[in-house]
Amino acid sequence: MRAAEFDFFLPPELIAQAPVPERDQSRLLVLQRDTRQIAHRGFRDFLDYLRRGDVLVLNDSRVIPARLRGINARSGGQFEILLLEENAVNDWWVMLRPGKRARVGAEIILCDPDGIPTPVRARVLDINAEGHRRLEFSGVPNLRELLDTLGEIPLPPYITRAHPNELTADKIRYQTVYAASAGSVAAPTAGLHFTEALLAEIRARGVRVCFVTLHVGLGTFAPVKAEILADHTMHGERYELGQETARLVNEAKANNRRIVAVGTTSVRVLESVAAQNQGRIVPGAGRTKIFIYPPRAFQIVDALLTNFHLPRSTLLMLVSAFAAPNEIQGRELMLAAYAEAVRERYRFFSYGDAMLIL
Repeated sequence: MRAAEFDFFLPPELIAQAPVPERDQSRLLVLQRDTRQIAHRGFRDFLDYLRRGDVLVLNDSRVIPARLRGINARSGGQFEILLLEENAVNDWWVMLRPGKRARVGAEIILCDPDGIPTPVRARVLDINAEGHRRLEFSGVPNLRELLDTLGEIPLPPYITRAHPNELTADKIRYQTVYAASAGSVAAPTAGLHFTEALLAEIRARGVRVCFVTLHVGLGTFAPVKAEILADHTMHGERYELGQETARLVNEAKANNRRIVAVGTTSVRVLESVAAQNQGRIVPGAGRTKIFIYPPRAFQIVDALLTNFHLPRSTLLMLVSAFAAPNEIQGRELMLAAYAEAVRERYRFFSYGDAMLIL
């Protein structure tokens, strides 16, 4: 399949710039795969589609304040740094803008959110084929310890804020209520709709709630530049899956009970682990480069709660595969559902509304 086949028209005003006042007040589009029927509901109606004995799997990765500001120690020019992955203490791969000014050996002075220089510095060690820089930080025992002071919540580029001081609310709302393990540079956004009270109601209905961890990085949000999907290479992302989650998922599958994944990141962990273990879920940690696009079989996930995704994104390709497992018609079905969402004025992307695929 070709990347261009996953284009769609989206009016810019439908890109959500802020979350709804309460997390569970989003809208919910429900797509029945077998009948192709669509229902328009509120997010709290998600409860109506759950069954006693279902296993709900969420990604508990916590977003780190991964966006930093700095100035060129020699010229005073400004830099924006997005942390991508930690290699070791004070050793990170980053996206850096403007990249052309950051050659190997360049020194960067980090600034606080008000633009005031700090004692923390970074030196460019290496540049990879994609233009990402490897930075060595100094002036602090461990950069992670200062991220809450120096860093900003890394909102995606389609969400605009005039000044870093406007990010105060985002520190809370661009994070799931169950976030635990720090490491993501973008939120697993399908989980943003849940409240503690809603999760308690879900458990009270006999649904087992469990967690995986996938630290969202370039593998999730990097654009597909290849024309042919088979030519696209995913970036590896770190995941963990614990014993309790493995037990609950395996028991449910053995007893023909459903696995309901919250978000594409949860799907990628479950299907990656199953692919490595003859269809079973085994606890452990690793890295996944799984790229899911039509046609694709799913060994574990039976229902998917997700947000509305960008054109040509790997996320749209994944949900298209899930809409019609083992077939290519899922693309057509998903784009038709997206067209319906546009007509009904749903809110798109990270702070937008949700979609349930059954």
